[in-house]
Amino acid sequence: MFLTKQHLVMARTLAVAIVATAGLASCATYKEEFAGINSRLDQLDTKVQGAAQSAESANQSAQQANQRLDQIEGRVQQLERAPRRTPRG
Repeated sequence: MFLTKQHLVMARTLAVAIVATAGLASCATYKEEFAGINSRLDQLDTKVQGAAQSAESANQSAQQANQRLDQIEGRVQQLERAPRRTPRG
C-alpha cells in the first residue's frame, strides 16, 4: 500500500513536470531552462527508483518477519495452553 501511494505521488509530480515542460517547449528561448528541468527530472527519477527499491526491500523484510511470526505462533499457543508448572522451593 505504501509503495502504491508513493508511486501515485511520483507519477503526479512527473506528470506536472512533463506538462509544464511541454507547455514551455514551444518557446525556443528556454533551452537552458529545459536543460535544467530535464536534469532535475532525471535526478528526481533516480531518487524515485531508489525509494521504490528501498520500499520493496522493506516490504520483503516485513513479509519475512510475518512468515517467522506465523511459524512460531503455533508453538506460542501450545505453551499458553500447557498446564502451569508449580515452582520448586
